[in-house]
Amino acid sequence: MKFELTLPAPELEHYVTALLRQYIPDGYSPPPLGRHLDNALGRTEQCFSAIHRKYFREGDRLQFNHLNGDQFAAFLYYLANTVWRESGHEGLPTRLFSLNKILHGLDLYFAVAMPEVFRLVHPVGTVLGRAEYGNHLMVYQNCAVGANEHNVYPKFSDGTILYARTSILGSCKVGDNVVFGANTFLLNSTVPSNSVVVGQYPTHRVLPNDQTVLARAFDPPTEPG
Repeated sequence: MKFELTLPAPELEHYVTALLRQYIPDGYSPPPLGRHLDNALGRTEQCFSAIHRKYFREGDRLQFNHLNGDQFAAFLYYLANTVWRESGHEGLPTRLFSLNKILHGLDLYFAVAMPEVFRLVHPVGTVLGRAEYGNHLMVYQNCAVGANEHNVYPKFSDGTILYARTSILGSCKVGDNVVFGANTFLLNSTVPSNSVVVGQYPTHRVLPNDQTVLARAFDPPTEPG
């Protein structure tokens, strides 16, 4: 399947460099991205190839639109994380992280280990800390994942959806195929697999989940009837 870019790689690199110079005018000159850009695009393609939804696919074409904020936010994370992992330098990754906050309101530090497949949905106001994230993660706006007072972060298994204004903090252990309803708050709690969580800790409720996260967010939608 062809991975279609609205900007070819050389133009995409120029675009990112121009954004850095415009929004972070501190005199820093970004180095040529070279293989870092290629590898970041490879990771982006691997991620997007698992998302069978509008804007990511049209027929048999896999798409990356630099003007789609959800997609570009994910790409900027991958680029910052790739440069940091492969070079060990923090100058450019820190600026790419800052650029992501400026453009999308997303606080996703370059050293956070995101899964191979995740999906951001207009992530304005979202903060994703250094938790353990399982694959097939979908996050909406104004969500927060962070540590408790002992600096312990949540652990997520495969298949998680954080709907708008969800906060998951501290020593939370989340099983497979778990959905957090809008406005949910959880602290230092365990959630079994195949659950829907609603409400505010400590009076939150855990309900059975009758539809998988893959079906809700990643697999091709089924036709009604």
